[in-house]
Amino acid sequence: SMKSHVLAEPVSDNTITTLRKQAARYQFAIAGSFIARENNAYYNRGFFLTPQGDAFFYDKHHLFRPGRESEYFSSGNRRVIIPYCGWNICVMVCYDLRFPVWSRNVNNEYDLLIYVANWPSPRRQVWDTLLEARAIENLSYVCGVNRVGTDGSILHYDGGSAVYSPKGEKLTAIPDEKECVETISLDLSSLRTFRE
Repeated sequence: SMKSHVLAEPVSDNTITTLRKQAARYQFAIAGSFIARENNAYYNRGFFLTPQGDAFFYDKHHLFRPGRESEYFSSGNRRVIIPYCGWNICVMVCYDLRFPVWSRNVNNEYDLLIYVANWPSPRRQVWDTLLEARAIENLSYVCGVNRVGTDGSILHYDGGSAVYSPKGEKLTAIPDEKECVETISLDLSSLRTFRE
């Protein structure tokens, strides 16, 4: 949403506080994004919360200029690599997917790349293709999580959430047009073998 001034909240506010409690209660990590307010600026901020109480944040670097996102949000300037359960994880937000240099996995810095997105149906083929490409070119697993439904500007979102292997194989069969929970096991040792 471009209503950053209405929807934004500091990291210490309700969204992150509630999700941290859920991560601890159910003993799993949670990744997503929210509109953050910090030092009189607004950020499209990705997050990764662990059940141990650790919180990692990433501010979207590539703002969607055709949608005038840069008029409402500030751009982040650093990537974040998150150590979690033996994995190194990189979280990015939406339009960052279109910029392969930004996600380049130099020296295998990360094993799993997560994109949280608001990617509309008319560009769905691009979403699918770029997720697969990022997995192949970075020799990592890629998880793309996209919304479903419509927004205030009548754009439609059909989902398309998916996980890809480093070979570009789609590992999930998540149905379009509905919210759901999907569980998949990823194999770090096979990833390391594949990279050799």
